Order: sequence, then C-alpha cells, then structure tokens
Amino acid sequence: MSDPLSRTMLLVDTERFSDRDDVQQTYLRRMLYGVVDRTLLAAGIDQTLRLRADRGDAIMELIDPVAPLTTLLRALLTEVPAQLRAVNRMAASSAQIRLRAVLATGYVAIDEYDGWVGTDLNQACRLLDGDPLRAALRERTDDYALCVSEAVYSGIVRHNHTGIPAEEFHGITMPSKNGPLQAWLYGPPPSGLPAPRPVPTASAAPTPPVSPPAGSGIQFHGVNNGVVADRIRGNISIGGGPARPGEQA
Repeated sequence: MSDPLSRTMLLVDTERFSDRDDVQQTYLRRMLYGVVDRTLLAAGIDQTLRLRADRGDAIMELIDPVAPLTTLLRALLTEVPAQLRAVNRMAASSAQIRLRAVLATGYVAIDEYDGWVGTDLNQACRLLDGDPLRAALRERTDDYALCVSEAVYSGIVRHNHTGIPAEEFHGITMPSKNGPLQAWLYGPPPSGLPAPRPVPTASAAPTPPVSPPAGSGIQFHGVNNGVVADRIRGNISIGGGPARPGEQA
C-alpha cells in the first residue's frame, strides 16, 4: 500500500439510479461522466491531476491538491447546475438526471489492488449517502445538492472568497455508525432537521477597563498609609477634600 497522500475528494451520485431500466441507466451514466468531466475541465483539472473510481451510479475523484480548491468549488457551484440544465432540457422525464455531490479533503492511500483506503474518504462517502443530503435534493426544484466537509468549510468557504458565498452554506449533522459527522450544505437545509449550526464568528474583543475620572480617587497622606483592620490610618483626602485621621473605611 502506498503512503497516504493529501487529496481533494469529489464524490458525485445519481438520484434514483436503480429505479431505471438498463437502457436508462446507460444513458444516465453517460450524462454523469459528461457533467463531471466538463466541470473539472472548467476548473482547470485535466486527466493528469485526477484519479477516478467508477461506482456504477456514482463517481469518486481523487484530485491532486496542486489544483486550487477555490477554483474547483466555484465550478461546482456554477458549472454543475448549468450542465444539468443543459442535459435535462433535452431529456425525457424518465431520463432526467439529478445529482448529489460532496467535496472533502484528507489523506488517502492506494493499495496493491488499486483500492482507495482512508478514514477521510470513508467519512466523505457517508456524507454522500447521508439522509440530510438525500432529503435536501428531494425537496429542491433544481437537480443538484452539494455539501462540503468541515475542513473545506473552515479552510475555504468561511473566508468568503469571490464566487463562494459563505452565507449560503448551512451547518448540518450527518448521522453515521461511527458517530455524527459535521458538514455544510449549500442552499436551504431540508425540513425536519435540527436548527442549523451557527456560523463561527470571531470572539469579541475584551472590554478595556474604565479609568476613574480625574480627582475622584483616594489620596493617602501620612506615615501609616493603607488599610489595617478595616480602618484607614493617616491623613487622607477624598475627592480633594480633607478627612480626619482614623476615619473608618
């Protein structure tokens, strides 16, 4: 097995693929390949920068991190919807293609059987198959639902790069057999989910201490200045006025 390498992971799945007959599935696979290929090329990612795994109704791409993640995410936000509108416009209702997608980052190794191994990849697959992403696509009138991993949100989305509107991503929790996974869904979350997680914000700066107005402090004069046994000793003046020695605090 190779050493784990840092990769960008793109996973794309076709909705209701198994509900179609063999002829329709063949057509949907052709459309899936075309949409993904054209989107990656629009992001400047050619065959030399990616490895693909075919999962029948889905595609997984391992992308070299030299390809800018911001450019890829912009393409996923704009190019995929445009491609889907183009192919579905001319397709019969039984051949309409709708897609779920996950963009994540992490470490992946490749074994001697050309299989991909890595916890980060496993988690990305669980995000793709999770109920929140499936429900989001079911409830939308368009044909696409995208979510990004916590790492992609923290490293890219929350910084509001041009063409990547952070305010349109909503925090969701994906249940999994190894515990809940945090992710960020582009567009409105599906109904019935818990309230979206708040967007992280910078901590407020501490309030500086307020200095007392000039002349309002206590001035001590005399040999035994200070407080002893709850009594102030020595000649003092409060607010500029004199006080008697031995006056209690």
